[in-house]
Amino acid sequence: MAIPGTARSKDELAERYTIRDHWKCMAACLLLSLCPFQYGLDFGLIGGMQAMVGFLQVFGYQDPNVPGGWNISTERQQLISSLMTLGAFVSSSLAGPIATVISRRMTVWAASAMCIVANVIMMATTNIGGLYAGRLILGLANGVFMTFGQLYIQECSPARYRGFLISSFQVFTSVSTLVGTVVDNFTAKIVGRNAYLIPLGLIYILPVIISVGLLFVPESPRWLAQHGRQDAARRALRWFRPGTEGEIDAEMHDIVTALELEIVRERSIAVWDMFRNPIDRRRTILAVCTVAVQGSSGAMFIIAFGTYFFQMAGIGDAFENSCILISVGVIAILINSAIITRYGRRRVFLVTGLTLCGLTQLLMAVVYQVNPGAQSTGQAVVALAILYIFAYNGLVSTYAWISGGELPSQRLRSYTFGLATAVGFFVAWLTTFTAPYFINPNALNWGPKYGFIWAPSCWVSALWVYLFLPEVKDRTLEEIDEMFEAKLPARKFRKYVCVGRYGEDVSAGVGSEKDGPEVIHEEVPKV
Repeated sequence: MAIPGTARSKDELAERYTIRDHWKCMAACLLLSLCPFQYGLDFGLIGGMQAMVGFLQVFGYQDPNVPGGWNISTERQQLISSLMTLGAFVSSSLAGPIATVISRRMTVWAASAMCIVANVIMMATTNIGGLYAGRLILGLANGVFMTFGQLYIQECSPARYRGFLISSFQVFTSVSTLVGTVVDNFTAKIVGRNAYLIPLGLIYILPVIISVGLLFVPESPRWLAQHGRQDAARRALRWFRPGTEGEIDAEMHDIVTALELEIVRERSIAVWDMFRNPIDRRRTILAVCTVAVQGSSGAMFIIAFGTYFFQMAGIGDAFENSCILISVGVIAILINSAIITRYGRRRVFLVTGLTLCGLTQLLMAVVYQVNPGAQSTGQAVVALAILYIFAYNGLVSTYAWISGGELPSQRLRSYTFGLATAVGFFVAWLTTFTAPYFINPNALNWGPKYGFIWAPSCWVSALWVYLFLPEVKDRTLEEIDEMFEAKLPARKFRKYVCVGRYGEDVSAGVGSEKDGPEVIHEEVPKV
């Protein structure tokens, strides 16, 4: 029998225990994967509301020179869309300090409460200042949902199914965006405030479901172990995993030893620890840049302003086009969920994802530049937008979140992933804040020509992925630690065979070594 913790024994366990055997872990992680439902729903709802007469009668102004007869000022459009992502940026930036004292489940409960308070404000007010306040509080909640929901999944899921479970995170984001868009399509025809109040009412549903569900699942074993609660961590791991007591003990040993090795090297955790050590600095930069690639692909331009973009460009029925666009995105995510455990992050992420996103953005801009206003141009722009969202949802967004969450060290995971998420939200905020200047008819009025900016951004991101992003598919978090300790170049991660660094006793003799215990590595072709 293979020694627990070796590559061979991990492969044997993966074959022995199927997804059915992990049903409790799957159920808990799928519950937490509902966290982004609010985030996606918001983009679906708010994007449509800015083209909705009932909403514009309260927060916009009448303008006979634009399609639909109503418009909204660039400044209000910027703040309504961007304050949510700004709030998400703030709360995700504080993920590290929050995680040192509050557990994953408690933070999600707090986010649910904030979400409900924000929605009460947005539905009750007819004052633009009140709407801004609600949007900011909702953003704070969404930042916590997106950061801590994913941290929970990354820390609790088996390595074999981590990609699948994180992809379900993106499935719910896309499905909720579609739900918001479809509801807007039906309520846009209602006269008065009910046109947007009915969609906003949907925001109450998921926080209640998540809050009740959290009563029945345990805390993250890794969070418990990091805070010295070893017995509780083992009980939680026993709940999450099938298998014998010996197998549970082996995984628990890996978790505890990995944490002890990091704590021995650095006795306390500080924000600057993400950058002081060269290995941690590399992992921080990789996580941050990988999540930021989502924003650099220009997706927020299409997602946040899709309906308004189609409306002002005079491209068919704006609400119907948006429903088609988001539906295709959902299909792409579902296909991605079926294949994500088979293919690596790096090759799919790079070749067929970012490159295709850049190409479709460029073609949208060129087609509109050559023949603006023609019916054939509108049809081409819609078709290219659909192709873009298929590439982004199916080949970029999921892989960005997975890679950004896998790469940080265990000791600094909440700090590093919080920073990565914050930077991702900052890029999203920057896009939603500046996009109205480019697409609003009362500003630059570029419309689809906005793609000229995002095409090169996609291709620069693709080049970065090719040069620097390592492949860690199917690796446990402890194996990823080992590979970074070996200082492997990105191209060698995929075929590296981990020999295990957790068999030694860290209780004696380790503290005298500045850089921790000596690690023995082996690199052979992976079978």
